[in-house]
Amino acid sequence: MLSGLLLGSLLLLCPDAALHAQKPLVNMPAPLFVRTDLQGQRIDMKTLHGKVILLNFWATWCGPCRVELPQFQAWQNQYGSAGLQVVTVSMDDDEQPIRAAVRKMGLNLPVIHGDDKLGTLYGGILGLPVTFLIDRQGRIVERREGAANLPDMERKVQQLLARH
Repeated sequence: MLSGLLLGSLLLLCPDAALHAQKPLVNMPAPLFVRTDLQGQRIDMKTLHGKVILLNFWATWCGPCRVELPQFQAWQNQYGSAGLQVVTVSMDDDEQPIRAAVRKMGLNLPVIHGDDKLGTLYGGILGLPVTFLIDRQGRIVERREGAANLPDMERKVQQLLARH
């Protein structure tokens, strides 16, 4: 009861608190990390500054993830030369199913084997998929949870690419 009153008071004093409580890290700098992808390539978020980044957390057992990933691959192919970089993070426990899924879907995107530490860095990844759109200045502009409205997300990517 007391925590509800405190939250209610906070929302009255700071209406944006509800947005930040629901969408951690939105309008904040994207946390930086360096990881090696499944192909052995070093992925350093700092070196991607100046690009629009679509950062997607997924898993092989996630139905909506398997629908989104081929579309993200198509966007990378279509918009990569305009400055889009798609980076995917599989939250699977084992690497072998990830490699099999990547092969089956024909992905050549950076695929990182994620863990709780990386998920926590991005505000906690409790359900999948979770997709972050990061602008050219390295700020998270959206956090989308669950199956994406792909046409809406593509419009947002196009808008971010048009900004310089």
